[in-house]
Parts: sequence; C-alpha cells; structure tokens
Amino acid sequence: MSGETIRIGFVGAGKNTRSRHIPGFQKLSGIELVAVANRTKESGERVARDFGIPRVYADWHELVRAREVDAVCIGTWPYMHREITVAALEHGKHVLCEARMAMDAADGRRMLDAARRAPHLVAQLVPAPHTLEVDATLQRLLGEGYAGEVLAVELQAAQGRFVDPAEPMHWRHDASLSGLNVLNMGIWYEAMMRWLGPARRVQAATRVTVPRRRDADGAWHDVRVPDHVDVLATLRGGAVAHLRFSAVTALAPPSEVWIFGSEGTLRLEADARRLSGGRRGDTELREIPIPAERRIGWRVEEEFVGAIRGAEKVSRTTFEDGVRYMEFTEAVARSAASGEAVEVADL
Repeated sequence: MSGETIRIGFVGAGKNTRSRHIPGFQKLSGIELVAVANRTKESGERVARDFGIPRVYADWHELVRAREVDAVCIGTWPYMHREITVAALEHGKHVLCEARMAMDAADGRRMLDAARRAPHLVAQLVPAPHTLEVDATLQRLLGEGYAGEVLAVELQAAQGRFVDPAEPMHWRHDASLSGLNVLNMGIWYEAMMRWLGPARRVQAATRVTVPRRRDADGAWHDVRVPDHVDVLATLRGGAVAHLRFSAVTALAPPSEVWIFGSEGTLRLEADARRLSGGRRGDTELREIPIPAERRIGWRVEEEFVGAIRGAEKVSRTTFEDGVRYMEFTEAVARSAASGEAVEVADL
C-alpha cells in the first residue's frame, strides 16, 4: 500500500483515541478516517460528529468486516483486545491495539499467533509513552558501557495521592475489564525491557487497600486489582531489580529509575524527562544532555502508517514485546498469590 490511501476504522474511541490517535492520523497524508464503533451507537455518533468520520457502526464485528476499512485502531479496555484483534487480522485488517495488550498472557499469545498467521499485515501495540524521549539516549549509554555491568535497578512509580475509599469504581479496579494488569506496572516494565531486557524470575507482594467500591450507579463491587505492588526481579542479564508501583504512596518523590552498574550510575526522572549520571571517580550526578533529534517522542500513528506502507518496521511496540510484558504481569500475579518466587516465561 505504498502509494494508496489507508482507510482507518476505530473500535472504542475513548480518551486516548480522541486525544492522540485520531489527531495523530489526521496529521498524516493519504489517510482517511472512515468508520467508528463505540460501546453505544450514540457515543459513536458523537465521535463521528466531532471528527468528521462518515460511518458509525452499532456492532464492531461489522466494522472489522467492512470492505472500506484497511486498518483498525482498537481503543477498548483490555477485555476486548484479543477478540477484536484476532477478528480484524482474520478479515485482512492491519491492527493498532491500545495498551495493555490483553487480559493475561494466554490472550496475548493468541493475539501474537493471529499476527504470525498474517505476516503481510501490520500488528502494533500502543507503546508506553512516558520514556519515549529518553529511551534512545539511555539505550545508547548502556550499550556503550557507561554503567559497566548493570548490577541493580531501583524503579519507583507513584501516583502521588492519598487513598480515597469513596472514589467510584474505575475500570482499572475491575479485573473483569482489566485482567491481570495493575496500575502502570506494564508500561514501566515495557520501557525497562527496552534498556535492560526482560526479567527471568520475580517475587511479588501486593495489597488491595480498598476491597469494595461502588460503581457509577451505586452498586457495590469487590476489588481484586491491587493498588500497591512490590516486586523483586532477577533480570536475564543478571541484575537484581526492585520495582514498586503504587497508588497509595502519597507525597512520595516523583517516579524515577536508578540503574547501578560496576562503573557508573544512571538516573531517569520520568516526569521531567531528564537523565543524569555519574561514573567511577565522580562525586555527584550530573545531567546528561539529550539532543533534540534524539528526543523522538510520540510517533505511534506515523510508525503504524509507515509500517503499512513498507517504509519501516514496528519497534514501539511489537506483539512479541507485548507478550513479554504480559508474561511478566502474570508471573507477578502468580507470585503474589502463592507467596513464592515465579519464573517469567519467554517466547
């Protein structure tokens, strides 16, 4: 499709789709936004009016079968990702699927299997966005031996507010919609894999601070998704990592990562998109400048279209990497439930 118009349909046009994906596609040439299917036809019609999308489907099955659709952007919650992805690929559509990949590792592997059965189609996951501007520089520094042998990693990702027991149930609290995905654990692990590779083994402890919440209609529901996770992980390269993901650590420092090596230390401050480091003989960390051309940032829609046109390959993020972070997510859940260390499956 190097010179042809690419016609895109949207299944699940939630916040991220409206704020990022639709505007991102609209900026590109040779793209038509042709259809949308939301949870209700009424909400789909609102999206269509807001963005000038000509066709609204009441049923997403009709959209993925439609001849006028070449590619499907999936913006639903994780409980729908596997079913829509497999159906879209089987009907010859390229797929851009929102993170997190799936409900669990088995769903992720089914999605990967479907993509491998259709190698002529592009299958891409929306990447973890929060480190995109620093990834290339951090990968280069580690690859060049700035830290030497990586020995230990400290990652703390805090949402920085006190627990609110009266807060209504969010879909992220609901395991039937979010699966095994917890807080921002998956996106941080995805980013960490870019720099250091996957984990081999995990030992995890979790806590559900508010075990029951009311939904928007006032009905009570049990909450099974943790709002605090501590993980000790052994990475495949040999380093030991301590990873903390929390919605209860109010007034904690902003999210950050420390990478400690035999010859140097690196620190990533996520909110500031800033790197600093120091090597053997230094007495303090110093900021590491990141040239503008290396602050690649968000180019998800551009990469998806470029891959469809054969101009590039998907790197942020492949289905293979999605399965890896789902295997990590599942291992953390199994370890927390059993109280034992668990091996992380690989492809």
